[in-house]
Amino acid sequence: MEGVNCDPHRPAHPGIFPAGECGQRDHRAAERSVDFPVSVVLPAAGTGERTGLHTPKQFCSFLGRPLISFTIQAFERVSWIQSIVVVVAKENMDLMTDIIQRFQHRKVRVVPGGSTRHRSICNGVLALGEQEEERLPADRPKVVIIHDAVRPFVEEDFLYKIAMAAKEHGAAGAIRPLVSTVIATTSEGYLDHSLERAKYRASEMPQGFTYDVIHQAYQRCTETDFEFGTECLHLALQYCGTNAKLIEGPPTLWKVTYKRDLAAAESIIKETLSRSACVVTGGSAQAVKLADALQKAAGALDLELDVIPDLTGDSGRYLLEEWNFIQVSVSRSCLSDVESILMDLEAANRALLHPLVVIWVHLSGSDELSISGTMPEPAAIMEMASAAKRRNVLLYGIQLHQSKDTERWERSVLRVAEITSALIRERSPALVGQLLQA
Repeated sequence: MEGVNCDPHRPAHPGIFPAGECGQRDHRAAERSVDFPVSVVLPAAGTGERTGLHTPKQFCSFLGRPLISFTIQAFERVSWIQSIVVVVAKENMDLMTDIIQRFQHRKVRVVPGGSTRHRSICNGVLALGEQEEERLPADRPKVVIIHDAVRPFVEEDFLYKIAMAAKEHGAAGAIRPLVSTVIATTSEGYLDHSLERAKYRASEMPQGFTYDVIHQAYQRCTETDFEFGTECLHLALQYCGTNAKLIEGPPTLWKVTYKRDLAAAESIIKETLSRSACVVTGGSAQAVKLADALQKAAGALDLELDVIPDLTGDSGRYLLEEWNFIQVSVSRSCLSDVESILMDLEAANRALLHPLVVIWVHLSGSDELSISGTMPEPAAIMEMASAAKRRNVLLYGIQLHQSKDTERWERSVLRVAEITSALIRERSPALVGQLLQA
């Protein structure tokens, strides 16, 4: 049975991105060891008719990146996966090759798909076999994981469970509880019978097989299986006598099926990218005071801020770990601090996979409004932001005026925290280059 789609609006598990890729504070590496080679087949030759879009869903973009690229990244981050075969329609081979090059994906090979799902998966499995001939026996894949290209939120812990179970039992697959009762109808359109939901599960992806099992299953299956079948586990059972180990998977295994699911996927990724930020003060006492106040205010908004003087030395790790940066400048309109961050981020190639956010918070003295030349020049900010946007960096500005009135000052700081949180969360290209007033 094809997997029943779980609620796409559930929040994803925090582990949908690798530690250190989204500013998460849990930097523990997955304590998993796989001592046998594992390869992946991603069937992506479908037309995506149910989305109602002209572009197949796996190639639809959000946050400047196609959906399939997110899925590939989920497997690339797993150190014990040695290769990934992506199967696409022949007319999309060049498009897929361009995606791999543009986002610098590794360990990926593109092969042409077939006219049906099983034919495409078979092509991917055979491609792994062709690769085997060029390797030493010790390097040959022991387990093949098959996963949908439109399920981007698969986690390493669950992949480990599938791989280990597949090695032990020959086949393994993810299952989830049925969301709705399954019923059968008569030819006249009336209720025939219903299944007892407690006895059944939805078959999901990923599924894992030893290479020998899945290869033999496709060698032995019929043309009818190739034309109308959808369930790989069934082929393993029917043609190899291999009874798959079924493992209940997390709710993050849901599949992008409809147009609304693309929006849900984008929302989940934005949420994950927006949990934290790094505040750079330059060491100024006033900037540190503002940063500390922002840190407290942002905490109430579920935004975790780390305050550092600069991005050198040990603090340079934030260039490789964080997705959001806040530069605080005090009593001057010079944009050199922002230019420095942008140059550092470009050198670190941080904006390749996800858009980065840089927010310049300019704290001016209470009397600076009357001083010519102290206010930031909007045209200069816009020019810098336009150049940064071409590198997938979203630059925003916030103007804050120092106040001796404690209550007014606290309101202003809270307003900056709220604007900052919204900018980081929404990642709106429309506000890039704007200098907002707090």
